[in-house]
This record gives sequence, structure tokens and C-alpha cells, in this order.
Amino acid sequence: MKQRYFKNILVVRTDRIGDVVLTTPVLESLRKAYPLARISVMVTSATKDVVEGNPFIDEVIAYDKRGKDKGFLGFWRFIRFLKSKKFDLAINYHLKNRTNFMLFHAGIPNRIGFANDKFGFLLTESYPDPRTDGTKHEAEYCLDLLRNIGVDPQGFQVHIPIHRASEAWVEKLFTENHIDPDDRLIAIHPGASCLSKRWPPQRFAEVADILAKEYQSKIVVIGSGDNQLVAREVLLSMKQTVVDMTGRTTISHLISLLRRCALLISNDSGPVHLAVGVQTPVVSIFGRNQAGLSATRWKPLGELDIALHHDIGCKVCLAHNCDRHFQCLRSITVDHVVEAARTILQKKMSKKDKKDDNNVNP
Repeated sequence: MKQRYFKNILVVRTDRIGDVVLTTPVLESLRKAYPLARISVMVTSATKDVVEGNPFIDEVIAYDKRGKDKGFLGFWRFIRFLKSKKFDLAINYHLKNRTNFMLFHAGIPNRIGFANDKFGFLLTESYPDPRTDGTKHEAEYCLDLLRNIGVDPQGFQVHIPIHRASEAWVEKLFTENHIDPDDRLIAIHPGASCLSKRWPPQRFAEVADILAKEYQSKIVVIGSGDNQLVAREVLLSMKQTVVDMTGRTTISHLISLLRRCALLISNDSGPVHLAVGVQTPVVSIFGRNQAGLSATRWKPLGELDIALHHDIGCKVCLAHNCDRHFQCLRSITVDHVVEAARTILQKKMSKKDKKDDNNVNP
């Protein structure tokens, strides 16, 4: 398909952290295809730090439906704001009634997205939504939508900006907690958006204790405030010293913190993809046997990353109403996760040794 010409483009992704991160390859592809265009990204105020400072865009537009854009008046004020930007193309990846309605009333002449029943008739171009099939990665699905305007994407590397203020925050955090620059730091993220995605917290604690002792590592537990109770179970079960950062970081802080870690061990959740963006290896744990939520679609994209999932034969996933006590998650043992972590850390240390050898003058 011949590439179509646009000069003022809006990319819309108003859902969660991981979704926004995995849309960032789209921004690079658009910039390469339209070097002179103005490219804006519309996200929620909660995920603004994921794209603020991205080198491939000109502007971040934060929709704050619980704050300044709250209610009927705030909603229409925001639509008027979008209309004033005079976009000629909107690419909508978060197909909700609200976003399709906004783009239509903002008068954007070209509005493309995947077809669904969420006011999808308000799109000017809608395409079959294959994402629930889970046969490709989410980043690849996002890039595929660009082919409908004639853009040929090249690769799907995620891009995460690093903010100077958050780097200073991490330095202070390390000083306060006696963490030296040479210390090996392992991050543990035991929370997730749904109970059906949460590996048992006691097992996270066991893994952390083993790795802390075996690799002389320091452990940091991370997560949003909603997951503090889960994190508390990990902290109470651990024998080794641990730094509790649950509920104490912004997204920008978390990005800078993960950047300093040797490894992240996490359930399937947003921090996994933030870690990939700063080249921190990940062991990611998946439970539900559901194509649209599979590791194939949501696994971390790093070179050393490992996604763990066991198919226990469920024909239909009941999610948080599981009547098998989340056996899919429980079938992944402490040994499985420790072995995955060892594999990553050993490969990482081997790469470092080779790099050090190459830097030695003959």
C-alpha cells in the first residue's frame, strides 16, 4: 500500500502502563515515515511519564478524567482542546466509547483503529481486531495497524525516557539505604491487576531469599499502593534484608530504579515492560490460559528475558473466579523461578566478563 500523507498525527493510548510502553515502537515508525509531521501522544495523566521526553514525538497530551477533565464540562472542554489542535489523523489503540466519541467530536478527519462495539462506527477506518487471538505480541499488533496507512514498520524496540529528577531521587534513595553503585540489586514485583495474575507472595519471598544469599544481592520490593498488602506478605516472609518501595515511587522514579537493577522478577504487569525499556532483564510469571492474555502477546521483549507459563489444560479461564485455586500459577515452583533467574544472571555476568576482556589493552 502506498504511504498516505499526514502532517499532524495523534496516537491515542489511554489505558495502562504496559499498553503505553508497547505502543512506543509505533512512535519511532511514524517519525521515520513522517519526519516533518507533528506527532502527539494522548495518554492518561497516570502514564504521562512513560512518554514524556520520547525523542520521536512533539507533544504529550494527558487526559485527566479524575482531575481537571472530570465531569461533563471537563469532558467537553477537553474535546474542544483536541479540536483546536487540528489533527488530520488519529490512531486509536484504546478502543473505548469515550475515546472514539472524543476523536469524532474533535473533528479529526481520519480516525483509524481496530473494529469493536465501543462506538467503533465513529471511526473513519476500522480493521478487524486480532489481538484477542494472542498469536502475535502486542507491540507487533500495534505496528500492524500502521500498514493501513502505508507505513512499513521496522522492528519493535520500546523506548522509555529517563528523567533527570528521578535519577537524582534514586541517588538519594541509595544513599539512605546504604546501596552502593556496585551492589547487585534485584527487584521483586509481587502485585498485579487481578488475583488471577498473582503468583503466591510467599514464593516471591523464598526466591528473593535464595538469590540474595547466592548472589550477595540486595532486594527491593516495588509496586503500586494498591498492592501494598501483597508486598507486606513478601516482606514478612523474607529472612534477608529488603528495601520496601511499594507505594513510594512515581512511574518516573520506578523507571530510574529499575534501570539500576540487575534483574526484575514480576507477575505479568506494567513494570515488566518498563524494565525492558531500560534494558533490565526480567523473569515474568504468567498464569491464565487465555490467548489474549498469553505470554505470546504480553511477554517481555528483552534479549535475556524469560516468561514462565504452565498450561494445565483449562479449556475456559474463569479469571478471579477460578475453581482450581489458580493451579496454573501454583504449578510454577520456586525452583522454576530461581533457575530462570540464575540463567539470566549467569548470562549477564558472562557478557560483562567478555566486555571487560575486550576493554583490556593487549
